[in-house]
Amino acid sequence: MTWLWAIVLGLILGLLAKLIIPGKQPIPLWLTTLCGMAGALIGNLVAQAIGVSTTPGIDWLRHVFQLGGAILVVALVSPFWAGHKAKKVKQRA
Repeated sequence: MTWLWAIVLGLILGLLAKLIIPGKQPIPLWLTTLCGMAGALIGNLVAQAIGVSTTPGIDWLRHVFQLGGAILVVALVSPFWAGHKAKKVKQRA
């Protein structure tokens, strides 16, 4: 069940990251989900490092760090994916 929640959270974080980043990110939905999952892991590590990984109630700071991590990962992965797709199209021509 934890994998299901990780996938759902990754999808939500990835989509939010794509909405926040200006411009178009030409990455598919499966890669958006993976980027969101990676961003959640990065955000959790940052939250643990500064001591806010568990707080009473909703962990808003941890969620903000997770979203920031997702934004970072999507922003880094999008240009590589676009270059990879362009290279494939060029090879076909």
